[in-house]
Amino acid sequence: MKIGVGADHNAFELKEAVKTYIEGLGHEVVDYGCYSKDMIDYPGVAFNVATKLKEGEVERALLFCGTGIGMSIAANKVPGIRSAQCHDPYSAERAQLSNNAQIITMGAKVIGEEAAKKVAEAYLNVSFQGGNSGRKIDQIMDKEKEYIAQGSC
Repeated sequence: MKIGVGADHNAFELKEAVKTYIEGLGHEVVDYGCYSKDMIDYPGVAFNVATKLKEGEVERALLFCGTGIGMSIAANKVPGIRSAQCHDPYSAERAQLSNNAQIITMGAKVIGEEAAKKVAEAYLNVSFQGGNSGRKIDQIMDKEKEYIAQGSC
């Protein structure tokens, strides 16, 4: 699978460690930055990764910042994107199975490197199957389209 990754300066090192780990699992990784510990604001990274994912450049993505919260909020502003903050393997698995989240986020100030690797692996090892969850995702996406049509977004 082709996976996008992105981080702000707070999570540069965590992104690098998880990137190497998921490459070791056999996935192709596209790194959208940041590329150092130099200060960078997370919204631009999140918007870029979410847009590239929406355009089909990657199949899923992982974003990292200090808490994972800001990246998730920013990525969810891109229409059609579902991002979930995850700090444990079960939530990461459910983000995909129940919510068809194309992106998960983690916080470098919240989760350690080894735990982050397990979260990433749990997320990447499952695929959305639809079913009852598909109906719920359709409701969410229909509401998003309604807001866009009204000019509310």
